[in-house]
Amino acid sequence: MIIERTPNEIIIRLPLNTKIDDLQAIVNYARYCELTSLFSFKQEEVDDIAQEINSNWWAENRNRFIK
Repeated sequence: MIIERTPNEIIIRLPLNTKIDDLQAIVNYARYCELTSLFSFKQEEVDDIAQEINSNWWAENRNRFIK
C-alpha cells in the first residue's frame, strides 16, 4: 500500500488482490467521517433522534411481528 499526499488530495494505492468488500468498508468509513465532520451534535441529541426513528419504525411495522 502506498499513501501519497498532493496539494489537492490524498492518493491511496492498493494492490490488485485487495478484496473489494474490504475496500468498500474502508471507503464507507471514510465517507462517514467526511460527512459527520460537517456537523457537531451532542450524543444526547443523536440518542433522541435514534429513539424517535426506532419508535416510528416500530409503530409502522409492529403488525408484521406481533399477530
